[in-house]
Amino acid sequence: MLNITFAGGPLTVNGTQLQVGDKAPNFNVTKNDLSSTSLSDLTGVKLLSVVPSLDTGVCQEQTKKFNKEVLSLKGVSLMTISLDLPFAQARWSATEGLESSLTVSDYQNREFATKYAVLIEELKLLTRAVFVLDKDNNIKYVEYLKEITDEPNYDAALKAVKSLI
Repeated sequence: MLNITFAGGPLTVNGTQLQVGDKAPNFNVTKNDLSSTSLSDLTGVKLLSVVPSLDTGVCQEQTKKFNKEVLSLKGVSLMTISLDLPFAQARWSATEGLESSLTVSDYQNREFATKYAVLIEELKLLTRAVFVLDKDNNIKYVEYLKEITDEPNYDAALKAVKSLI
């Protein structure tokens, strides 16, 4: 069980945290057009950026930063995952000029949330986390943030991505 905080207040995330060296479990999520996609649909090195909601400043910053840095890299797939409805994700992406970025929702069955141990029990939102996977879906970098209002360690995550290209 992961103990995290939101503005200093304790929250609970159940499940077993994934670790570097683990095989990343496959999952199904919903794209903005309501079609289904999964980890197995991504190719190359993968960066999974997990955010509570694209309607918050820190989540927006995380999504923009990773999009700016990763989308220019050859052989890297980026997926931003939240429980926001696909319609809200599409609206946000269009407003921010990020229509080509892959924002997906785990709202239907929370399969990603369960398999990756990122569902905040009290809020029913995803906790902030980052996973970097090699081309064979082995986890090479993982960061579960203890305080969900903090930004991830962008430099460490991007260093992990670049080391796999």
